[in-house]
Amino acid sequence: MTQRTPYMKLLSALPAIGIAVLPKLTCAACWPIYSGLLGSLGLGFVNYTPYLLPLTVFFLALSLASLAYRARSRRGYRPFFLGLPAAAMVIVGKFVFASDIALYSGAALLVGASFWHSWPKSSGGSCPVCVPNGPLSISEHKRP
Repeated sequence: MTQRTPYMKLLSALPAIGIAVLPKLTCAACWPIYSGLLGSLGLGFVNYTPYLLPLTVFFLALSLASLAYRARSRRGYRPFFLGLPAAAMVIVGKFVFASDIALYSGAALLVGASFWHSWPKSSGGSCPVCVPNGPLSISEHKRP
C-alpha cells in the first residue's frame, strides 16, 4: 500500500466546495459558461437547480465523512467538529439567506478543517528509526 501525501487528503473537500460555490440561476453571466460546460459533456442545456441542494448536501456529507474517517489516528475529532458548523454555514449561506459571506466563510472553515485533519502529527522528537533502542555505552560504539 502506498502512503499518500497530506495534500491528497485535501482533495476530498473540493467537490463540496465546488458544488457550493455554483451560483443559482440568477447570474446572467454564468449561463453561457454552464451551457458550454454541459454541452461539452454531451448534456446540452440542463436545468441543474433542483439537484443543487441534494448534490451540495451529498458532497458536504462526503467531506465530513472523510474528516471523521480514522480521526483517532490523525488529529482526533476536533477537525470534524469544526467541519460540522462549516458545512451548516455553506448550506445556510447558499440556500437560506443567499449570503456570500456565510457561504465563503463556511467553505474557508471546511478547507481549514481539511488542512488541520491532513497535517501530519509531529512525533515529538527525532525519527524513531534514527534513535537507538537504549542508551549506548562508549564501548558499544564501533569505530571505522
